[in-house]
Amino acid sequence: MAHSPPQRDEQAMRSFVEHMARLLADWGFPRMAGRVVFTLMAADERALTAAELADRLGVSAAGISSAIRYLVHLNMVAREPVPGSRRDRYRMVDDSWYEVTVAKMSLLKTLSDAADQGVAAAGGQDTPAGAKLAGMRDFYAWVQDNMPALLDQWAEHKARLRKAAPTS
Repeated sequence: MAHSPPQRDEQAMRSFVEHMARLLADWGFPRMAGRVVFTLMAADERALTAAELADRLGVSAAGISSAIRYLVHLNMVAREPVPGSRRDRYRMVDDSWYEVTVAKMSLLKTLSDAADQGVAAAGGQDTPAGAKLAGMRDFYAWVQDNMPALLDQWAEHKARLRKAAPTS
């Protein structure tokens, strides 16, 4: 008995995109940028134009513009010119989540250093405020110290997944 290929459920995919955008928005990520990034991730096409993104999201192309700028700035989305046109197409950067995490590593040191200044300002880590700030400092210092090994483990895991993946 032949199996039919899986059928894409567009309504479920739209719900997924909106759900993920809301989750990211709850963490402070701009809502439209979340909608755009997950529309790109959910697309079977390699890249989409601003007009295609706008059509899929039911917004104006102008509404896509600031989200695209934000995502390009984060290095999550790359802009590619359309040959023979003034239009651009947008695609997810390969390993964009990894790349964003690596790019934000310096923020961990900044947060740890800032919290350390707060500990000193609070009169040291033996004060109630100093203890809370020291907890923040120590957490971000620990994450910064351990993130490189975690990222290396991810790269090794990803390589194993690619080796194990069936080729078509």
